[in-house]
Amino acid sequence: MRDYDSDPLAGDWRAAHRRVLRDVEAHRDLVVEVPHGDGTGTAAGADGDGFVGVVVGVDAGNVHLEDRHGRVRAFPLGAGFWVDGEPVTLRAPRVAAPEPGRARTASGSFAVADAPARVARASRIWVEGRHDAELVEQVWGDDLRVEGVVVELLEGVDHLDERLREFAPGPGRRLGVLVDHWVPGSKEVRLAEQALARVGAEHVLVVGHPFIDIWQAVRPQRVGIEAWPDVPRGEDWKTGTCRALGWPHETVADRAAAWRRIRGTVRGYTDLEPALLGRVEQLIDFVTAE
Repeated sequence: MRDYDSDPLAGDWRAAHRRVLRDVEAHRDLVVEVPHGDGTGTAAGADGDGFVGVVVGVDAGNVHLEDRHGRVRAFPLGAGFWVDGEPVTLRAPRVAAPEPGRARTASGSFAVADAPARVARASRIWVEGRHDAELVEQVWGDDLRVEGVVVELLEGVDHLDERLREFAPGPGRRLGVLVDHWVPGSKEVRLAEQALARVGAEHVLVVGHPFIDIWQAVRPQRVGIEAWPDVPRGEDWKTGTCRALGWPHETVADRAAAWRRIRGTVRGYTDLEPALLGRVEQLIDFVTAE
C-alpha cells in the first residue's frame, strides 16, 4: 500500500474492461441477429442459433422476430443481440406521448373521449365473411360503437336475396352491404342487382371493392411484398396466395395463420387501399343518416 495513493482494488475495478452495449429500441422492421452465444449468459444469447429476423412485435418482455422464411420466434429483451454488426441491448420502444390536439381513431376520425357504446341501431352493415368483419372492426370499430352500428356476416353474396327479404329494410332500418370482387360483369354484381330489384333500393346500399379477397385490401408493402401474387383462375385464392408467398397453405389453420399475419401489419387506415376505405365510409354514412 506504500506505493499507491489509494487502494487499487477498491470499487468496481472490472468495469474498465467491460464493454458498454448500445441501447436500441426494438421497433417494428428492425433487422436483428441472435448469435450462437454472446458470453453474457442471457436467455437471448443462450437460445440464439444464428437466427436473423425483423422485429414484428414486442410484448410481455419478449421481442418477436420473423426470418425470411416467415418463421417467428420470441426472445427475451435485453442483451445478446446484434444490430448493424455490433452487439446491442434491445428494449421495448418508448410509448410516444400524445400530440397536442384531439386524438384520432384507427380510421382517422376524431376520437370521442370516454364515450359509451351507443345502443345498437336497427340499421346494419353486412360484409361477406369473417375476415372482412375483423378488418372493419380493427380500423372502424371505435367509430361504429359510437354510432351504434352493428356489422354482421352475410356469408357470401349468394345469400343476399333471401337475407334482404328477411331483414325487411325500411325507414329507420337501413342496410349497407359490402361485396368482394365488385367489377362490371361479375357474378357478385349480377346477384346484387337481382336482389335489389325485388326489395327496392331506397333503404339499401350495396357497394363493393374490386379485390378478389379482403386480403388484397391491405397494402402489399405492409406484408413485405411489391404486389399480391396472381393466382390462376379455378384455384382457391387464399391457398394460391400462401403458396406463391412461400407460406404454409395446405390446411384451414395455415390460411387462418396467414390472415392473422396480414392483419397484424395493419395499424390504421393508411395501411389499406383507398378502394376499400371509400366504400366503408360510404356505408357508415348511409346507415347513420337520420
